[in-house]
Amino acid sequence: MTFTEARATVLREVAPRRERTETIPSLDTPGRVLAETILADRDAPPFHRSARDGFAVRSADTPGKLDIIGEARAGSFFDEEVTQGTTVEIMTGAPLPAGADAVIMVEHVERSDNRIVVPRAMKPGENFVPRASEARAGEALLHPSHRIGYAELGLLAMNGREFVDVYAQPLVAILPTGDEIVDVGATPLPHQIRNSNAWSLAAQVRRAGAIPELLPVARDSYEHTRELIETGLESDLLLLSGGVSAGKYDIVETVLADLGAKFFFTRVKIQPGQPLVFGSVGTKFFFGLPGNPISTMVTFELFARAAIERLSGCGETPLPLLRARLTRDFRHKPGLTRFLPARLSEDGSTVEPTGWQGSGDIGSIARANAFLVAEAERESWKEGDDIRVLLK
Repeated sequence: MTFTEARATVLREVAPRRERTETIPSLDTPGRVLAETILADRDAPPFHRSARDGFAVRSADTPGKLDIIGEARAGSFFDEEVTQGTTVEIMTGAPLPAGADAVIMVEHVERSDNRIVVPRAMKPGENFVPRASEARAGEALLHPSHRIGYAELGLLAMNGREFVDVYAQPLVAILPTGDEIVDVGATPLPHQIRNSNAWSLAAQVRRAGAIPELLPVARDSYEHTRELIETGLESDLLLLSGGVSAGKYDIVETVLADLGAKFFFTRVKIQPGQPLVFGSVGTKFFFGLPGNPISTMVTFELFARAAIERLSGCGETPLPLLRARLTRDFRHKPGLTRFLPARLSEDGSTVEPTGWQGSGDIGSIARANAFLVAEAERESWKEGDDIRVLLK
């Protein structure tokens, strides 16, 4: 399949799961997916709120000279009325006094003792936020399937929600495969590699909002691989790393087929990560990710992350794509969509390919902050051309 077809397949097959919920402290919700509608518990703001430090005035009295009759501070009400020829000194966030319909900024007036001169005509509504202009009491502010971030947490706090209902986090089993893999703390022999994929996948799973469960390494035997795959399929999603290429000892697909797996695709026209498997056994989904580290990382972000987001209750799972200008000429062999390590400028306007030594070069990805997306149909780009970029 093409990249677009494969991603659409994942989104089609994995329906958002919303049957399991839990109530947790709102402070623990960032990254979780909301399972209830959040309503405004009062008007927001609950009064006409000054947006500037200055003076509350009647617009009909401007321009002109006005007598200061008091002060309105945030956290208190000024209980007198602004009448003809008067004004109240007001601070940002303070309630607008009765009678006033505008605020003039302090730097725009001339003050002498308890009198100010307003040099221009004010319009009703200037420099204050009207009551209930942000939300009315009982209005829906957030809906189920919305992922909670820092702004959402602030909204929960503003409306007195100390606890909130969220969808349960999916449990994701991570199963590395291959006789060449040893523990991270081991000293590998020349023909061995440390189990880095399990650790990087665990970090990606957590970032996607799920709970990683690291399984032992599946050795290159049918019986051991089958036993661990069956264990992994008890979780909500199974991620296998390695064993899905065409080698003599790549037995993952054989084991899955014997377990009655339905395969939705077994290769995708991308680099890195062509030998990518996605399917299901009964109601459980699995991904067979390539064993090379960068292939594992990239295919997770492109496909497995979307599945986890759906299993977390999300409805929308967009890729973090943007466009930037190339800092130099770039070309590739068309036919595959390539996701290559790159450095995006701080302002996001330009991107530079950083180069790499193949899909085992973890250092190139660690130093990159984005992936250059080279379209399959295009062969070359010139310096200054726009190109798609996937945020890391």
